[in-house]
Amino acid sequence: MTARRVPTSTYRLQVTPDFDLSAARDVVDYVRDLGADWLYLSPVLQAEPGSQHGYDVVDHGHVDTERGGDEALRALADAAHAVGLGVLVDVVPNHVGVATPEVNPWWWSLLEHGQGSPVAWAFDVDWDAGDGKLRVPVLDDRLLDAVDLRDGRLYLGDTAYPTAPGTVHDGDSVADVHARQHYEFVHWKRADHELNYRRFFAVNTLAAIRVEEPEVFAASHGTIGAWFRDGLVDGLRIDHPDGLYDPAGYLQDLAALTDGAYTLVEKILEPGEELPASWPVDGTTGYDALGVLDRVFVDPAGEDSLTAASGAEPTDWQQLTHDTRRGIADGILGSEVERLARLLGPGTGSAASAPLPHERIVDAVAEIVASFDVYRTYLPEGAHHLIDALEGAASARPDLDDVIDRIAPALVDPANAAAIRLQQTSGMVMAKGVEDTAFYRTSRLTSLSEVGGDPSVFSVSVRAFHQAQRDRLGSWPHTMTTLTTHDTKRSEDTRARIAVLAELGHEWASTLERLQSLAPLEDAVLADLLWQAIVGARPASRERLHAYAEKASREAGDSTTWTAPDEDFERRMHALVDAAFDDPAVVAVLDALDERIDAAGWSNGLGQKLVQLTAPGVPDVYQGTEFWDRSLVDPDNRRPVDYTERRHVLAELDGPDDDGPERLPAVGLDGAAKLLMTSRALRVRRDHPELFTRYLALEATGSAADHVIAFDRGGAVTIATRLPIGLERVGGWGDTLVHAVPQDRVDLLTGRSVPAGRGIALAELLTDYPVALLVPARVAEATDHGTETPADSGAPADSGAPADSGSGSAGESDAQAEIDILEGHA
Repeated sequence: MTARRVPTSTYRLQVTPDFDLSAARDVVDYVRDLGADWLYLSPVLQAEPGSQHGYDVVDHGHVDTERGGDEALRALADAAHAVGLGVLVDVVPNHVGVATPEVNPWWWSLLEHGQGSPVAWAFDVDWDAGDGKLRVPVLDDRLLDAVDLRDGRLYLGDTAYPTAPGTVHDGDSVADVHARQHYEFVHWKRADHELNYRRFFAVNTLAAIRVEEPEVFAASHGTIGAWFRDGLVDGLRIDHPDGLYDPAGYLQDLAALTDGAYTLVEKILEPGEELPASWPVDGTTGYDALGVLDRVFVDPAGEDSLTAASGAEPTDWQQLTHDTRRGIADGILGSEVERLARLLGPGTGSAASAPLPHERIVDAVAEIVASFDVYRTYLPEGAHHLIDALEGAASARPDLDDVIDRIAPALVDPANAAAIRLQQTSGMVMAKGVEDTAFYRTSRLTSLSEVGGDPSVFSVSVRAFHQAQRDRLGSWPHTMTTLTTHDTKRSEDTRARIAVLAELGHEWASTLERLQSLAPLEDAVLADLLWQAIVGARPASRERLHAYAEKASREAGDSTTWTAPDEDFERRMHALVDAAFDDPAVVAVLDALDERIDAAGWSNGLGQKLVQLTAPGVPDVYQGTEFWDRSLVDPDNRRPVDYTERRHVLAELDGPDDDGPERLPAVGLDGAAKLLMTSRALRVRRDHPELFTRYLALEATGSAADHVIAFDRGGAVTIATRLPIGLERVGGWGDTLVHAVPQDRVDLLTGRSVPAGRGIALAELLTDYPVALLVPARVAEATDHGTETPADSGAPADSGAPADSGSGSAGESDAQAEIDILEGHA
């Protein structure tokens, strides 16, 4: 095992068959020059053939061959470690891919031998519900007529399914052979209510495994353990822990396997929710930080006008999400609700009364899972969330009060099988009901509809933002922060442009009304959502926007759906998208709006990026977002990245002698200014951890004090513009000052000197960029552009030290100590 390391930042790479581990190795030097501290890889274990994401692992025994295999991972890790980079890998403990049974040896064995399979214990199957058979929902309306019998196997198209030994005889029909198997092909529509194996959400081709069983954990994590024993990997990101039987127990097993290596969990926290303190992890993957970062750049004054803009905005977010969650529980996740009801049924009877009718228990369970205000509980921790859900369900449905009373004792008992399964189910319902449905049924400001976010929370004050940063530094200093991921609904720069609409208020409402009159669509909320996507992602291609419109409309499910598309409605919807390219009047409106929001969108983009890169936590840069990235929901946010262009621009910004660019890049479409800012922030954070040891909010005074966010991280001072349209309205910065401890400083972005004084004048500081990153002059003089060896490069981090302190706090300089004394924080 290698000594424990903690990153100062990460750079996420989506490893695919087209961008494999060898291609990732080729960008190691670029990531190092950019300033990131660790590589952060998407899943790399053997996945389904052609998988573009890797979350459908079919064999835990080796690295995916299409991604380069075991040797390619070793070569990448060696290259990364040679230049001081750590390696963080995304792993998937909850489920496996089963779309192609022949490539998944566990699933193939289960199909072939059923309950007699030596790996039957690995899967979460309710055999009794299927009369001893595994239901496989792969048939269309042709039913068994679509199945062929060839070479002793059953085939659906090119997909093979095994047959049990001795079940195929000469002259047998497909129906004869099928009837003898340990599985039963069923129509795909029956998956909603009759499936008898647990899935990832409602994805039939991702079957859950029982990683809580020691044998399953050992078999599925052997390769992962070897990565740490061999020193290849330094940390892990855990996908979807909320699906697990016992997340805390799993994480304890994982910590033992990795010797306590740096670990993050993809845990979605609702506003105000805390990560369980008992988990042996370093934090989350950052969606909680994203929600706060976004909202501090949103103008609260725009809330009323944007709420009224579409004329059809839902008035009660909580009711909307309750109803969408209930729709999911009654619909695509009905099988999970049915299974819960089967567990609860026998316990509802007594000596004096018979068990309750199954359908009433199903109704009550569906109402309970629709009433949670968080994704799941971890009993006994978080029991108050379960009590709130039970009380909420009983209040909303008094006709179910007697049912809820009878099943509640089982659901609050941490050891009860029904309580455990409820916890595994509620997160699925929340994700599908909110992220993948309700987020597409609200449109007043679509940048707020992000994973882990609550669109009813329109904005966050600067004061609340600062408190959130202090809380993170104090409680989870090593947690990740992010602005864009492979799962965000809109990338950071798309959201940054959409956020400007809050400052325009009635002006945007009038523009939307004009667009609606030129390209009408009867679903007003969806129309508003689409226009904001077009504006936010502009100049996205026609093809990208058509794909987004189809996904958004079908996820919303109001006017068309995935399973029953309304062709007439979708034709009108796609005509709206085409109008953005083909109708001169529409194009003119969009061009005029671009002129109005371009500069403000760039300001928001740079501001939120710099704040994220320098605030408490471990900032992640999602691949390519060091340039502008105006992506929409997946797969749009997983497009290839042009690293050749980024290398070229970074080299120009560093200069031939590492003395900086000949001329500062202007803030414009090319994104060079964002790359400049990203590289300078990442480098100083990596190379000078002593400047990032604490968090102190800085006060601003003057006519535009409301338009700045400023904080001192212990030597590094971040200053960012907020609400730039409003700043323009008040006439610019004027007499606005930011009050930091008097010290000679240099802006790392421009090289501008900022002499010690009673306040930093923003009218002088922010003439080139809407942001500044100030460091003590002595540090700037010692810093070059990308060739400096980090003070702690490749060295282990003390697992007990604050994340932002790195190795610098022990060797604090005299100048820094003087600043501490002046600020009363020595």
